[in-house]
Amino acid sequence: MLPPGLYPDEAINGNEAFQALKTGKFELFYPENNGRESLFIWLLAVSFSAFGVSIWSLRIVPAFMGFLTVVGFFLLGKELFSQGLGNESQAENISLAASFFLAVSFWHINFSRIVFRAIMFPLVMVFSFYFLLKGLRRSVLEGKTDKKAYCDVIKGGIVFGLGFYTYTSFRMIAVLLLALLFLWFWIAREKGRMKDFFLLSLSNLLSIGLIVLPLAIYFAANPGTFMGRASQVLVFSQDNPIKIFLKNLFLYLGMFNFHGDGNWRHNLAGAPELFWPVGILFLAGIVLALRKGVEAFNRKDWLPFSTYLFLFLWFFITLSPGILTSEGAPHALRTIGAIPAVYLFCGLSALFIFQWLWKSRRARKLVTVSSCFFLFMVAMFQFNKYFFQWGLSQETRDAFAQDYVTIGNYLNSLPAGVNKVVIVNASGVPVPWPNGLPMPAQTVMFMENANYGTIRSQYILPKQIKNINEEDQTTIIVPLHADEQIKEVLETSFPKGKVLMDNKILIYQI
Repeated sequence: MLPPGLYPDEAINGNEAFQALKTGKFELFYPENNGRESLFIWLLAVSFSAFGVSIWSLRIVPAFMGFLTVVGFFLLGKELFSQGLGNESQAENISLAASFFLAVSFWHINFSRIVFRAIMFPLVMVFSFYFLLKGLRRSVLEGKTDKKAYCDVIKGGIVFGLGFYTYTSFRMIAVLLLALLFLWFWIAREKGRMKDFFLLSLSNLLSIGLIVLPLAIYFAANPGTFMGRASQVLVFSQDNPIKIFLKNLFLYLGMFNFHGDGNWRHNLAGAPELFWPVGILFLAGIVLALRKGVEAFNRKDWLPFSTYLFLFLWFFITLSPGILTSEGAPHALRTIGAIPAVYLFCGLSALFIFQWLWKSRRARKLVTVSSCFFLFMVAMFQFNKYFFQWGLSQETRDAFAQDYVTIGNYLNSLPAGVNKVVIVNASGVPVPWPNGLPMPAQTVMFMENANYGTIRSQYILPKQIKNINEEDQTTIIVPLHADEQIKEVLETSFPKGKVLMDNKILIYQI
C-alpha cells in the first residue's frame, strides 16, 4: 500500500476518530497537534464503523475525497467556461482535458492517499462554486429565478459552510467568494436582474452562516484556537516580513515548473509540481487567460471577463496560505487549494493548441494520434513517478514512519502475558491525549487500537525508564528510535536483559 507506513499526523486523526466512535463524543474542533478542523475526523469514524479500524479504512476516506474532487472539478470547469466562452461544447472539452490532468497528477494523487484533512479543501471548493455559479446562471443569465435556482445556491452555501470544518487555509476562500459575488453584481446590473441577484446571494450567504455558526460560537469561547498554528508561522510574526514575503512569492511561482516542495511526504522532493509538458500548458494557459480577459474587458463583455478574473483570483488567493507563512516554502500541502485553478489553466491552453493544430485538415489524423500519445505519456510519467520513483524510495518510507508501523505490528504479535513498554524518545508536539506524550507515539498507539480496540502497551518518556518494574513476567521494551545511547541506558538499567533485535528497530527483553 502506498504511501507506506503511517505518519503520526495521520495516526492522531485515526486515534481521535476511533475515540469519537467509541465514546460517541464528536468534537467541533480538535485543538491537539496545533488544532484541526473536525469534519475529516468525523468521516474517518464513519469509515471505521463501516470497514473496521485499519490503515486501509483510514486511507479510503481521502481516496474517495480525491475521486469526488475530479467529478466536481469537471462539473465546475464545464459550468465556468460555458459562461466564459459561450460555447458548451468547448467548455466541456476544456473541462475534460483539465480533469484528465488533475486525475493523473502526482500532486493530487499523493494527497488523495494521505490521511490529511487538506484533501477536502479542493473538494469543497469545486462543488460549492459549481452550485453557486449554476444557480446564478439560471437566474441572472436565463431569467429563471425559481426553486431550482434557489436550491442550487443554497446547496453551494451549505457545501461552502462545511469548508470551514475542513482545513484552516479554507478561511481565505471567503475572500474569493465575495470577489465572485462582486463580479456577478456587475453582470446582474447589466442584465437588469439586481433583485434576483441579491435574493440569491443572500440565500447563499445565510446558508453559509447557519452552517458555520456552531464553529463560530466555539471559536468565540476558545479564541486561542482560532489562529493556532497559523499565528506561529505567519510572515508578519517574523523579522523582516517583507523580505520573506517576496522570497516566498518567487518560490511559489516557481514551484510548478522549476523547484517544488522538498518534503518527501508532499512530493518527490524538490521536483516541480507539474510534469514539464503540463507545466508549459499551465504557463500558456495563464497567457491565454490574460489575453482573453483583457479583450473581454476592452469590449466591456463582463461575463467572460469575470470568468478569467475569477481564475486568477482563485490561483493567487489559494497560493497565499503558503506565501504568507515563513516555513517550508514552497509547501504543496498549504497550497492544495490552487490545484483546480492550475489545471483549469492547463485545460484552457490544451484546447486552444488542439484547435489550432486541427485547422489543418491533412494533419488531423496525426494530431489525433499525437494527442492520444501525449495524454498516454503524461499518465505513464505520473504513474512511474508515484509508484516507482517516489513509492519505492527509502526516503518515502522514512517520511511516513514505516518503522513505527513495524514496531506496532511487532507489539501486536506478542502473547497477551508479555508486558510491553514503548519509550517515546522522538521529539514532537506534546499531545494531551492520552498522556501528554510527543506526537510520534500516535502511530504505534493506532496500530494497537486497530488490533485490540484499546492501548495495551505502556508509553513512557526516556526519563521514566527507571520506573519500569522488573516483574516475573517477560517485559519487552521498544524505543521509537534505536540508537547506541538508548541501548546503553537499557543495558545499564537492566543488566540481566538482552537485545533481541538491534537494527533500525531496537527490541530489549527483561
